[in-house]
Amino acid sequence: MAPSHPRAVKPALERMARALCTADGLPENTHFEGKPMWENFIPRARAALEAIRTPTMAMAKAGDKLLSDDRGHSLSALDLADAWELMVDAALQGN
Repeated sequence: MAPSHPRAVKPALERMARALCTADGLPENTHFEGKPMWENFIPRARAALEAIRTPTMAMAKAGDKLLSDDRGHSLSALDLADAWELMVDAALQGN
């Protein structure tokens, strides 16, 4: 299944922090120390994003399959890895 097109969604870092908060059984929008509870999970979300910054070969192959087999583009694994790292970098910047 191909991913949907990017749309107006909350930044990845925020979505990840909210998911971690919820996974810990905490209400993400309850305020704690003057801010929403989920904001306390930003450091953990950032660490998780940093951990996946470098794609595995399986990830690069999955991207290659989508672009070459399904969409007719030709990119190298290095191109795909570079694109992935730039996307994760943007997420780490809160975009």
